[in-house]
Amino acid sequence: MEVQRNVFIFVFLFVSFLLWQKWQNQSFSNHYKNEKSSININFARKDCRNQIIIKNDVIRLVINMYGGDIEEASLLTYKDKLNSSKPLKLLETGSDFIYQAQSGLIGRDGPDNAKNHSRPLYHAKNNFFELKKNQKELRVPISFINKNNIVYTKTFVLKPDKYDIKIEYKIHNLSKNNLQLRMFGQLKQTIKLPKERDVDSGNFALQTFRGAAYSSADTKYEKYKFDNIANNQQLHVLTKSGWIAMLQQYFSVAWILEEDTNLNTIYTSCINHNIATIGYKSSFFNIFPGSQAIITSKIWIGPAVQKDMALVAPNLDLTVDYGWLWFLSQPLFKLLSILHNIVGNWGFSIVLITFIMKALTYPLTKAQYVSMAKMRKLQPKINEIKNNFGENKQRMSQEIMNLYKEEKINPLGGCLPVFIQMPIFLSLYYMLIGSVELRHAPFILWIKDLSDQDPYYVLPIIMGITMFFIQKTSSSHAADPLQQKIVHFMPVVFTLFFLWFPAGLVLYYIVSNLVTIIQQKIILFNLEKRNN
Repeated sequence: MEVQRNVFIFVFLFVSFLLWQKWQNQSFSNHYKNEKSSININFARKDCRNQIIIKNDVIRLVINMYGGDIEEASLLTYKDKLNSSKPLKLLETGSDFIYQAQSGLIGRDGPDNAKNHSRPLYHAKNNFFELKKNQKELRVPISFINKNNIVYTKTFVLKPDKYDIKIEYKIHNLSKNNLQLRMFGQLKQTIKLPKERDVDSGNFALQTFRGAAYSSADTKYEKYKFDNIANNQQLHVLTKSGWIAMLQQYFSVAWILEEDTNLNTIYTSCINHNIATIGYKSSFFNIFPGSQAIITSKIWIGPAVQKDMALVAPNLDLTVDYGWLWFLSQPLFKLLSILHNIVGNWGFSIVLITFIMKALTYPLTKAQYVSMAKMRKLQPKINEIKNNFGENKQRMSQEIMNLYKEEKINPLGGCLPVFIQMPIFLSLYYMLIGSVELRHAPFILWIKDLSDQDPYYVLPIIMGITMFFIQKTSSSHAADPLQQKIVHFMPVVFTLFFLWFPAGLVLYYIVSNLVTIIQQKIILFNLEKRNN
């Protein structure tokens, strides 16, 4: 009976958690104001005649020469879909979906000032720039000269195998006036995804965070939902350093703020009720006549690889969303990575980490089955107490508790492994759906993507069978027909539930069940041997 109760506890807690996760409101900052603090940059338009292409070996950028915004970004080493030949397009500008990285110079003398009613049209020597194999970096300057003879040069700097791109503004003031400028960088994305893009729609199991986030001198990492932006709960954060980002499963885009002796301003806004923006504005700086100034920023456009992001900016690696169990998911992922470096296959790494977890929790498993054996031994006495005091529930409970005390049995002892197993299970769940390293990672045979569900549902069925054997062995002494029906029914429920889970997680549970069956046989055999 204890195992059935434990299974019910596990199912109840896990389903309750997923329901809570699906409907909860993600936490958001209290630093908001109902004021318009965004940059009104809505008139940059896609025109193939005014675009240039910049690429290194991992990323391809399409730059709109009106303003020099990044309107498209393709990740060349990541495929759009499994078995697809198309690279993943992270940033893009289309009729039904917009995701852009914009930057410019605003302020009184900024060419991107909204009062100009148009973006500056930059010029470049060519329309295609590619980093060669023997080059250490690729510098692509685009320039604009205004009517006052002020030269603005915006340079994109790319390095080999890097997803972080440096944006460098050089302003040469050849006018007779003092210039006052400030730089901005913002990310703009359509809030409501088109149906063909909404891969999580209707999927109960896989729910990942999609929205904005930021880091400041006072706040390491804070999510900010698109719903908050759409409801006019706008950020207005002053900080010397940090970053702003937009997140989705496996990938992120982030502007990294240059550390300023004064204060940068982080802001959000909503355009036309369906386009969310998060951005930053630097402090004002002055450029005297005849002098030059350089102001820089950096943007990350790529996969959420923690070790690489940590080198780009402090706390940027926290954008890998492991949920509230990050303190378990992060070390588990590090262990999984070590195992992967040894065996070279993420699936076998999951098998090995399962053995390790089961070895670490073996004392709890043993205690659980020892407690079960003692409870079975007391069952005749418990039944006798129920027959004698069945009409007096309070007295019956008191007598049963006295019996437990005499026999030195903790009736909740069998539940502890369930409470230990659940956080491990959930942290693995977060890790599998949040780590880009496992995206499209094959195992063997038909399992081509451990982060996605088994296309033929073979693993969930195997998992259900292993669970049935565990329940059958554990309940072999249960005489209650209702208990027996529950035992046979629960593996079916779990199998149906696991159909939509990542194959890697189901693999973990299968191996865990197989190890449990072996441990169960050994522990029960030794107990029977000891009793005899």
